[in-house]
Amino acid sequence: MRYWVGIESTAHTFGVSIVSEEGIILADERDVYVPPAGGLQPREVARHHTNVAPDVIKRAFAKAGIGPSEVTGVGVSYGPGLGPCLRVGVSVARALSSYYGWRLFGVNHTVGHVEISRLLSGFSDPLAVYVSGGNTNIVAWKDGRYRIFGETLDIAVGNLLDSFAREVGLQHPGGPKIEKLALEGEKLGLIDLPYSVKGQDVSFSGLLTAAIKVYKSGEKLERVAYSLQETAFAMLAEAAERALVHTRKDSVISAGGVAANSRLNQMLSLVAEDHGVPFFATPIRMAGDNGVMIAAVAMEMDMGGVSPEDPSKLLPTPKLRMSDTDVRWRITGLKLRVK
Repeated sequence: MRYWVGIESTAHTFGVSIVSEEGIILADERDVYVPPAGGLQPREVARHHTNVAPDVIKRAFAKAGIGPSEVTGVGVSYGPGLGPCLRVGVSVARALSSYYGWRLFGVNHTVGHVEISRLLSGFSDPLAVYVSGGNTNIVAWKDGRYRIFGETLDIAVGNLLDSFAREVGLQHPGGPKIEKLALEGEKLGLIDLPYSVKGQDVSFSGLLTAAIKVYKSGEKLERVAYSLQETAFAMLAEAAERALVHTRKDSVISAGGVAANSRLNQMLSLVAEDHGVPFFATPIRMAGDNGVMIAAVAMEMDMGGVSPEDPSKLLPTPKLRMSDTDVRWRITGLKLRVK
């Protein structure tokens, strides 16, 4: 049996996971940094990752019940992400690869999110709505790469939610808190806020500014949260529907941390239903940053014939885009599952 380790450290999460060649998730350990106030300070987060890395690695191997000598390869998210945080994960992976002789694979973090959703769903070739704190892309696989058919023109939807949350005094992460407030605010009615869809692209900065202004004018937080969330997700659903018609894919998935939001998934499922295709919402545990997606992609790359990296040459790439990565190695017919 062959095993692959995945290391994730692009932002607030330091995660280490182990998967087998049969697609069994043997371990999924993580430690999440929560700022005392405000947003994430990259150097503080990187210091957290450095401190917790040995323990998270140790826990992963204890959970998996295997030793380092049984590992075939290690994958690490080398971008996109926060530079100081990326450097911690890449340094750890390079050291482990050099010491144990593991095959090293640099994994595009954004591809990891889409791939884990695809592998959990069992779909072979879906349209993916990838939504997180730093990314908002509507993508589909074409000619060996994930092509971006729609994206945000300014800030990501997760950034929109977190920024609004900070402005109204909610602790990071803001998304789950806004989702809860929105449920309470629905009965108060929808506020007319800027709705900006341009083809298959979206823009959120005007929506953020308007929502903050309305709240500061004295409107109830619950109603503003509901209106903000409803408007943003309706924009994404419209853009996704256009991309679905354009690409003619036979299924739809949501991926990334914001894919844990039940209202967004409800809207996307209605789009899929209207066009007669199935929809898969990534489980909350796997929607956010995790090492499983990195281990799974490393496994796919290794089994797909990708040459491993020279540990001395793999470097963090904070501004890496999803479409920069060749993904001809995608495996179909494999479905991830928990041990």
